[in-house]
Amino acid sequence: MSLRRTHPRAQGDLGEASAIEWLARQGAKLWLPFGHSPDVDLIAEWPDGTLDRVQVKTCTRVQNGRYAVYLCTRGGNQSWSGLVKRFDPVRCDRLFVLVESGQRWFIPSKQVGGGTAILLGGPKYAEFEVESAPAL
Repeated sequence: MSLRRTHPRAQGDLGEASAIEWLARQGAKLWLPFGHSPDVDLIAEWPDGTLDRVQVKTCTRVQNGRYAVYLCTRGGNQSWSGLVKRFDPVRCDRLFVLVESGQRWFIPSKQVGGGTAILLGGPKYAEFEVESAPAL
């Protein structure tokens, strides 16, 4: 299944499934917030008892050879007020990103250098790239 040919909600589900798969293999116990949470998609409890609130994003858009990952929320329904909600590192601890190629990143939120978008696939976030997902 290709992320590019997937409905946006299903694309998000694939991103969350990828995060769950990777986090579980790293030894995390996973919690899912009840109901819709605008800031956190998963909570990872590590063996030492620490918790990470994880925001999951997916991306298919390539810009100058890099993946342009949108972090902001622009509504999504007909009653949108026109306000843009920018990424704020206070609202989550980690950003997990899955891109169309299967590459994945697990970035501490304080290291995220953009409120609306970041570019992945270059040197800036290379240290946070983790094992690629199985072919989609």
